[in-house]
Amino acid sequence: MTAVDLPAVPRVLIAEADPWSRDLLEQVLLNVRCDARVDVCADGQEALELLSENPYDLVIADWELPGVDGLGLLRSVRQRRRNPVLPFILMSSRNDSASVREVLPLAPTAYLTKPLNMESLTHRLQDLLLAEGQSVVCEAPALAPGMTLSVFLERRREVADGAPLLADVQLTVKRSLNPSGLDLKLLEQEIRTDPQITAVLIAAANSAAHHLGDSVLTLSQALHRLGTGQSMNLILGLALKRSAKLSDPALADYAERYWELSLHTAEYGRTLARLLDLDQERCYCAGMLHRLGDLALLRCLQEWKEAGGALDDQEEIGDALAQFGAAYGSALRTRWRLPLELRELIAAVYQLGGGVYSREALVMNISAQLACLTPSEGIEAIAKSKTARLLKIGLPELMRLRKG
Repeated sequence: MTAVDLPAVPRVLIAEADPWSRDLLEQVLLNVRCDARVDVCADGQEALELLSENPYDLVIADWELPGVDGLGLLRSVRQRRRNPVLPFILMSSRNDSASVREVLPLAPTAYLTKPLNMESLTHRLQDLLLAEGQSVVCEAPALAPGMTLSVFLERRREVADGAPLLADVQLTVKRSLNPSGLDLKLLEQEIRTDPQITAVLIAAANSAAHHLGDSVLTLSQALHRLGTGQSMNLILGLALKRSAKLSDPALADYAERYWELSLHTAEYGRTLARLLDLDQERCYCAGMLHRLGDLALLRCLQEWKEAGGALDDQEEIGDALAQFGAAYGSALRTRWRLPLELRELIAAVYQLGGGVYSREALVMNISAQLACLTPSEGIEAIAKSKTARLLKIGLPELMRLRKG
């Protein structure tokens, strides 16, 4: 495509098997052309069907697609001899010379190796989808006539993007860089208190494309399985999404309170797990993630306001949280396929079900009780609780834990 024949509203096909990589590609694309019509699919056969049904202006495909792979997809596109040639970006983890030689005769518009260089990808998309000096601005989608807050939140529950970001992503990545590249240890220290980043990286590390052996249950495990490039891409991609930061003061105030509660629960969980010789990081992550649904709901409330909805007082925010917060958390944990072991620890924060409890679950339950105490409340009742008896910890240990 040239500046002369750029489409007014481009239609783009993204074919990528991994759901997190697919979402990242869509976000980068929409950051360049927010008005683009984007179709996504997870396998080559579906991509072929979509190509036969729709006139696309750009295709972005992974070589390692199941069924018909990305190279086969590119070959099929080139055999149609469209004029002008359909722009096609092929991605792959293969960077050897033999693979490059195999691709070149099919003339892809770009051959990008994974993990992707996001800046390079952005420049490619700008060249393909924008005329020189052009920019596209999109308003937030307006509410449908007669839409109520309750219906809006119910519809958003299954598609919500998760919690707002609490970390400054650009600064976080910058501080984690050293002369030899991104330092995963430094990065973990920077992002470990952000529930959204923690949840997304754990979910991505457990997706089909990365699932190799045991489930990933902690942030450290996720970073090492994903690697520096993919971890950084996913983190930067989160910042591109709409409402990634809360700008409304009332919503931001609620988010601060839920974040502090998550942080205190996580820290109590880690300290108590260390005292009892249990998995500290697993308990810390469960504590950080247990209010993910409430935070996601606050983000959706901001989207409601941006779309023109009214949100009149603190009571209305509180009512929405009480009605939908738990359901949002459950929907996110299920849709993101967080490991069952981690979901069970998060559930234990709220209550212990019947049957046999793991010691980590007991730790999370008592950590939540400690985190919810006000400065004036004593811990005697917690020391006498069933959870404390099962863990075999008494008032002296709990007092030291609270002071520490």
